[in-house]
Amino acid sequence: MAMVSSSSSTPQNPSPLQKPNSPTPPTPPLRIRAPSRKPKSPPHPPPWAERKLVGSVDYDEGRRRVSGEVAGVRKDGIPARHRLRVEGSRWQRDWKVSEVAERVLGLDHWEDVDGVLNCWAGRFARRNFPLLIREITNAGSLEHAVHVFCWMKNQKNYCAHTDMYNMMIRLHARHNRIDQARGLFFEMQEWRCKPDAETFNALIHTHARAGQWRWATNIMEDMLRAAIPPSRTTYNNLINACGSSGNWKKALEISKKMTENGVGPDLVTHNIVLSAFKNGAQYSKALAYFELMKETNISPDIFTHNIVIYCLVKLGQFGTAVDMFNSMKEKSSECRPDIVTYTTIMRAYSVCGQTENCKAVFDMMAAEGLKPNIVSYNALLSAYSSNGMHVEALAIFKSIKRDGLRPDIVSYTSLLNAYGRSSQPEKAREIFDTMKRHNWKPNRVSYNALIDAYGSVGMLAEAVKVLHEMERDEIHPDIVSISTLLAACGRCGQIVKIDSILSAAKSRGIVLNTVAYNSAIGSYMSVGEYDKALKLYKLMKENNAKPDSVTFNILISGSCKVGKFTESLKLLDEMTELQIPLSKEVYSSLICVYSKQGQLVEAESIFNRMREAGCFPDVITYTAMIHAYSIAENWKRAWDLFQDMAGRGIEPDPIACSSLMEVLNRGCQPEMVIQLVELMREKHIPLNPSASYEIIFSCSMLRDWRTAIQVIEHMEPSFSSTSLGILNQLLHFLGKCGKIETMMKIFFKILASCSNVGCATYSILLKNLLAAGKWRKYIEVLQWMEDAGIQPAAYMYRNVISYAWKENSMEYVALIQEKIIQLEPNSSVGELIEYLANNRRCSLKKLHKYYSVLSNRSMNRTYYKVRRENQYFLRLLPISVDLLKLKSHVVQGMYVFHLFLFHDSC
Repeated sequence: MAMVSSSSSTPQNPSPLQKPNSPTPPTPPLRIRAPSRKPKSPPHPPPWAERKLVGSVDYDEGRRRVSGEVAGVRKDGIPARHRLRVEGSRWQRDWKVSEVAERVLGLDHWEDVDGVLNCWAGRFARRNFPLLIREITNAGSLEHAVHVFCWMKNQKNYCAHTDMYNMMIRLHARHNRIDQARGLFFEMQEWRCKPDAETFNALIHTHARAGQWRWATNIMEDMLRAAIPPSRTTYNNLINACGSSGNWKKALEISKKMTENGVGPDLVTHNIVLSAFKNGAQYSKALAYFELMKETNISPDIFTHNIVIYCLVKLGQFGTAVDMFNSMKEKSSECRPDIVTYTTIMRAYSVCGQTENCKAVFDMMAAEGLKPNIVSYNALLSAYSSNGMHVEALAIFKSIKRDGLRPDIVSYTSLLNAYGRSSQPEKAREIFDTMKRHNWKPNRVSYNALIDAYGSVGMLAEAVKVLHEMERDEIHPDIVSISTLLAACGRCGQIVKIDSILSAAKSRGIVLNTVAYNSAIGSYMSVGEYDKALKLYKLMKENNAKPDSVTFNILISGSCKVGKFTESLKLLDEMTELQIPLSKEVYSSLICVYSKQGQLVEAESIFNRMREAGCFPDVITYTAMIHAYSIAENWKRAWDLFQDMAGRGIEPDPIACSSLMEVLNRGCQPEMVIQLVELMREKHIPLNPSASYEIIFSCSMLRDWRTAIQVIEHMEPSFSSTSLGILNQLLHFLGKCGKIETMMKIFFKILASCSNVGCATYSILLKNLLAAGKWRKYIEVLQWMEDAGIQPAAYMYRNVISYAWKENSMEYVALIQEKIIQLEPNSSVGELIEYLANNRRCSLKKLHKYYSVLSNRSMNRTYYKVRRENQYFLRLLPISVDLLKLKSHVVQGMYVFHLFLFHDSC
């Protein structure tokens, strides 16, 4: 039988639709199905790899413990050849994987960890290695994990596994060991272990934590070259790498690329993008992105709200931030505020200076069952320290230790700042030294706070010493240090120091910014160096440091103080040309400029222009306007303006109230001053010395001495901080009112509290004593002046001598005349002879002195006319006779007689 070639035979099963002897139709193309978008469910782990929850109760200690336990491959599951070896040794233990991990973690990494692992029977099953690595890496101990991993690689049955390397890379990322994580990536390839998506994600996450976004981008490119499609986690890690380093533009670019590649963003992606805007200080863009996010179906979580509230606080939208916080509290079932939310709201109240609300939020957080952490305590400490409330700050600092927390560098710096703001530099230095003793190295912020503590009270030398100490600790001063020292120079009034600090900043390579220039210009203005301030302002513009509203406010107010009103208005024109918006402070300074020139209409125009520009006046602006009405003596307009301020919800301060009292007293409205005092009591507004003086002045017009005395008693504790001018006015007022005893009591208290009582204060006291006829007390006060080292003037003695003559108190007359002659040796001839007539028993030395004076005056015929003085010299003869009668004063009598003969011959 002939064989038929298979190549020429027809198909054995032809298609019914195919014609015989017809050509074979082409094979239809295969249909490629798109991969399913549903995520694949992870394979169920085998029984030996399952994690089971195991609970235990210690009834003696009253504790319970729930932990996960992994059995792993036990002795029965290892190969037979190893099982026989294990069963034949009494040192081998059939431990579970969790037991091995617990024993290893119970040892220090330098102890015999290998001994424990070599006693484990499960080491002969390579499937136990990933489980053991997972247990140890979950515990977070890097040293133990590295030790165990090295031990595994030395085992004969070891086989490199991608999951183990992924876990080790993630653990190194948690400990910021970037180089070691990168080394593991290269090592796994040497072991012919192919990296997967989780490996690249872990490595990108490692560089994201370190802010190395360029490395993270290169790793993703390697991932694409390896034909591994990036997942949403990959993109999120890469966006986080860019955002954490402040590169928000690159983060946004990757986010758009992620959407273009068909990987939609999730809630984590949105939160990472918002965090990128936050780290890049793009707070407005973050809020705009949040509005776009709300249009999607993705509901924000607590992390989203925390970022948005933080951005609102940074933009100064405190009301909106508090509203969002309250909304979160109302919808606590959906998104309950956490400790970060409460801390952010506390910082918002701290920035606003509302310490009471800040403390209320802190207490609310504790009431909600959230335990405050060190960051929350530091936020409350910062609120108290910024207002100089050192007592409250110290109480919070102690409560940190009481709650089992350790104060950190921020806590110590805040407490230091609290003492500095309350003018207690010695206490601030104690906190600084305590911080060092507790092994906290002061940072630049700590040193700057201590410099400010000394500088705020004018202790410039100590502030400079702190600067040198800062440099010895290898901490370079920054622009804040220089600005603080410059401001301190202005308080001390040391012009030379300002120049030397500017030179020191230049030699250290510190480029002055706008804030530093403002401090230097303000210091020059404080010491009256107007020309140097303008010169520095020109230098500021030459160095491309842009002036701001603070700069112009310093220049305008400084020009106003020295009376250069034209220059102030020129500066306003320059500010307008630079398109710098006018601040509230600038408006207030302009009102002062116009009011001092008596241009009330222009001042009112500036005030109205401020409102039209949307810049709402504050209490400083209202005070400036009230002062303008005070200069114009228009108390009605000032009172109406004060009512308008109260109607707009602006709380008056002591300066505003004292300014209004002044204009009311000028308008003879003491009743309204008393009405204002009642208002201050209701609103708990403290009285400053100026307000107290105005109240006393009003009480004098109303003859309300009881209220006046009460106000004076209220002022007594603050005498040390009250200006001497106001105290002098107070003494003058009491003397004018005839309250001599009260005046003397207040004077004694002023002496006890003030060390700089001068001649002006004594003059006021003497004048009022003489007006009341208390001339003996007058002479006693003159003696007090001499005891205090203040030499009374001759006219003070002349003023009282007539009162002594009227009372026929010759002892006081003689004493006063002697003082006059001592103070003015060239006094008139009449005063000298009057002294001789009243003091015939004077010493020979004094008589010789007066004889020389009278002789010189008698010879000076052009200046002293002898005819007018004859009546005085004729009295010398009876004086000489009386002296000659006294045996002990014969020589004195001859002196006077010779003087009479000398005058007669002239």
